[in-house]
Amino acid sequence: MTAPHAAILGVDHVQITIPRGMEDQGIAFYCGVLGLAQIEKPDALKGRGGFWLQAGDRAVHVGTEGGVERRATKAHIAYRVSNLSGWREKLAQHGVIIEEQVPIPGYNRFEFRDPFGNRVELIESLESV
Repeated sequence: MTAPHAAILGVDHVQITIPRGMEDQGIAFYCGVLGLAQIEKPDALKGRGGFWLQAGDRAVHVGTEGGVERRATKAHIAYRVSNLSGWREKLAQHGVIIEEQVPIPGYNRFEFRDPFGNRVELIESLESV
């Protein structure tokens, strides 16, 4: 017997990781600098460390793990933003180094590494500019 039609309906959340014990620094960066809202983790998962964030209509789960060289990967999360130039200024004020990337038609974008080495992209549609 085959199951009813199964389909992927969308993305519920993404997960990134930071080093164990660095939750306070992660919250300071992601909530304080980037302005994302922290959301409550279910009680069943609180003992595992990390924290959850809300980014528009999606969640970002920030887990903890050791032994990961985050700067050695292309893996990243891209946040859709408005006022990319304002973001560039804000991040520079916090000492974040901007990495210019290959242009994509219809978008302005740049990348940076968070304090833990995770690659982060900010992307703005030219239609919204």
